This record gives sequence, C-alpha cells and structure tokens, in this order.
Amino acid sequence: EGEQKGRQEGRQEGRQEGRQEGLQLGEQKGRQEGEQKGRQEGKQSLLQKLLTKRFGPFKRFGPLPEAVLEQIRSASTEQIDTWADRVFDATSLDAVFRVH
Repeated sequence: EGEQKGRQEGRQEGRQEGRQEGLQLGEQKGRQEGEQKGRQEGKQSLLQKLLTKRFGPFKRFGPLPEAVLEQIRSASTEQIDTWADRVFDATSLDAVFRVH
C-alpha cells in the first residue's frame, strides 16, 4: 500500500514538473520566434525605404512595383541583407535583385 501510494505521488510530481518544463520551453520558443519575426519585418521595411529613396517616385523609376514588394516580403533575412548591401551601388532595381 505504501509503495503504491509512493508511485502515485511520484507520477503526479513527474507530470507536474513535465508540464512546468513544457510551458517554459513553449514560452521561450514563442518569444524567440516573435523576436525573429520582428527583426525580419524591420529589415523588410528598411529595404523598402532604401529602395524607395534610391529608385522610387522621387527618382526616374516611379513607385516600387508590387512584384518587388512581394519578393521582399517572402525573402529570408540573409537575402534582404544581400539586397540592402547592393542598394548603394546598383544603377537599377534589377541590379539590386540580380542572381549571381
């Protein structure tokens, strides 16, 4: 009887610890994903601003095409960084988005 009661208490304690650990891991993962998404959106916004300043309505190219905006929205952080580096030396939008 004492042994059975000890096992039952051990299982309950184990479940409780497991739930607590699961919650902590879930919160941490959610926070990391939120931070990453925020950085991604910030980089997307900055690239759009750079492109608009360099090639946008105040220059000879007109507003940024929707296809370019969609390409930026679906790009990885690394790709956005690559394009942002090209903005200052590129002579056209095509030069910014060229594939090597």
